Amino acid sequence: EVPSQLDDLPATMLKIDYAAVQMAEKADDTVKKLLTLELASHKEKLSIKKEQLMAKVKRNESDRGSTEVQVAVLTAKIRNYQEHLQYHTKDKANKRRLLMAIDRRKKLLKYLRRTRYDLFENVCQQLGITYTFPPEYYRRVTRRWAAKKAFCIKVFNEVQKQKAAEKKRQREAATLKEESADKQMGLDGSPV
Repeated sequence: EVPSQLDDLPATMLKIDYAAVQMAEKADDTVKKLLTLELASHKEKLSIKKEQLMAKVKRNESDRGSTEVQVAVLTAKIRNYQEHLQYHTKDKANKRRLLMAIDRRKKLLKYLRRTRYDLFENVCQQLGITYTFPPEYYRRVTRRWAAKKAFCIKVFNEVQKQKAAEKKRQREAATLKEESADKQMGLDGSPV
């Protein structure tokens, strides 16, 4: 089973709408249970997780649109989509949304890396993102190209085997030559 990003949210935590209400703390157990995450929907839990990730990278309290915050929101969405697609592998619409969110986040991270490298490193470290560089050269794989590549690899491996066999033969010949030279020295009666 895949661990959820929402597993670390405590069940006793109040929902976002009731977190600032002081009366919620003094309410009886039944009402409190309704106001906590124990009976909250997935959407409500996800919004709390999003707020937590945003709080890690916010510039100030009212920051809701900076590049870092956008990356945090996209990270929460991406992790939610990945979780969903683990169980619903044929959900192509959400797979497309996941790929679009990944591309958008990659674009924002690239911009952040280019403009403010210190913020970029902080965001990656706080959100647990590993930034991978795009390939320098991208070639679309065709059936013909794949077959040609497989054939080239096969030929290369055959040549390597032949070279290895030739080297082995040369080594064996050299050791035989050394042994025969040693025997010749022993038969000549060289002084001891």
